[in-house]
Amino acid sequence: MKRLIALLMAAVFALGLTACGGEKETAEQVTVRYGLSNAWDSLMPYNSPSGSNYTRIICDKIYDRLAYVHADGTLDPRGAKSWESTDDGMAVLFHLDEKAAFHDGTPVTAQHWADTIALITNPDCPALGRGTFSVLAGTDSNGCAVAGEQLGAEAVDEYTLKLTFKSPTAPEDFLLDKNRELYVLPTHLLADTDPADIMELELWSAPVGSGPCKFVEEIPGSQLVLDINKDYQLGCPDFDQLVITVIDKSNLLSSLISGDLDYYAFGGNLSMDDAETAKAGGIEVLEGEVPNTFYELMLNCETIPSAEVRRAIDLALDKEALCLQSTHGLGEPTATDVTPGTEYTCALTWQRDVEEAKTLLEQGGYDGRTYTLACTSNRSGLAALMQQELAEVGMNVTIETVDSAALFSGMADGKYDMAIASHTPGALPLWFTESRLSESNNIFHIADLEPYTYYIDQIKSSSGWETRQVMLDKLQELLADQRPFIPLWFGRTLHAQSPTVDNIDYPSSSFSNENIWAWRMKEA
Repeated sequence: MKRLIALLMAAVFALGLTACGGEKETAEQVTVRYGLSNAWDSLMPYNSPSGSNYTRIICDKIYDRLAYVHADGTLDPRGAKSWESTDDGMAVLFHLDEKAAFHDGTPVTAQHWADTIALITNPDCPALGRGTFSVLAGTDSNGCAVAGEQLGAEAVDEYTLKLTFKSPTAPEDFLLDKNRELYVLPTHLLADTDPADIMELELWSAPVGSGPCKFVEEIPGSQLVLDINKDYQLGCPDFDQLVITVIDKSNLLSSLISGDLDYYAFGGNLSMDDAETAKAGGIEVLEGEVPNTFYELMLNCETIPSAEVRRAIDLALDKEALCLQSTHGLGEPTATDVTPGTEYTCALTWQRDVEEAKTLLEQGGYDGRTYTLACTSNRSGLAALMQQELAEVGMNVTIETVDSAALFSGMADGKYDMAIASHTPGALPLWFTESRLSESNNIFHIADLEPYTYYIDQIKSSSGWETRQVMLDKLQELLADQRPFIPLWFGRTLHAQSPTVDNIDYPSSSFSNENIWAWRMKEA
């Protein structure tokens, strides 16, 4: 009886405290209302058919990742407290946070991480996200474990995870590239399940993770209710519940102004027109510091085989005027795909030189032929301005308006000579070039990729920043000389600040992670 009374008293005492600093709970539960313009398609992070950021940003709440990635490419600890390169750059040791635990109270260990990777790379497991692990030793190009080979994921001890790669890989590069895809699963709950049946478990309808939020209930495609994980190792916010609701994109800002939402992902991005509406509605608007878009003019090097002609196109374009039309002052013209604001730099600068462009056209043997410029309908104004600028140097261009899928497939098939495209930039030095200057994705139709892949391989295998920067400079010089594509500008965005929640790291949501443990309610 004494033991029962003691347990009851302990329970009452615990109810009077939060697990986050020992403060007393308020009588009324505090809920943050979070808007999302598109629905997630899975609560199992390795089973998303779309692989979309909308699913990633949800899984970010329920499951834990090794690190927290800032928009400028810097990293903070999350599931791992620290990391270090080993085995001459072929492996990384992750020292895990001993305080991390699953929502059922089970400590998260290195074995959980290793077992997660072993499960997802198992050829019998119908995982859709195993490509993440194709960089690990012992896997094939699809991320499947190869029979008879040692998988590059092992628990060195209870809280040390070792990942071994196929080629030298810096810890920071791996995390910047793969962290958004890598989650630890509650493998202690999966021990008796056939890998072939993993995706059919009811567990994924009410998942148990180790992230900053706990699953409560879901209306698929519409709403998700999460409780704050008061035991999360990085701390917790001063509210109790997060309710995520899917709302049409056109209604997000009005819902924020009316008070129906406290915040909307990703980052509360605004157009210039919406910014005025936000300000009129009492919403604070801040200008982003980190680029969130990169514009390029894709070129077909097979139909425009002369590097002189391609450089002439570059010099003919007034990138400042083009950028201003597109970003309304929230962008900077560029001569490179190296993302500004990261640790990597590029000394190349852009310029418009109409006379030099005319000279290069003559040197390149331009015969007056008409090139096709493809664009989506919302960029027809940009295409028309480009057409006008190219005409000034004597180049003929016709515009073809298509949807995005047709644009990229048309460039891949060699149907178009040029196309306007945009991308979300990354902090890695090869975020853009590595995937587009390869045999499997030679979208610019470059006849000889070897000069490019040589420098790409050198950059990837260099563990030191200084050596990597030197090789990156050489790659950028080669790109400037041959111009297989034309970098146009980097654009930034505007953020609608939450009227009720502070400490939100708005830009970093572009990496599909949010610092929800640091969010705080504003004083009324």
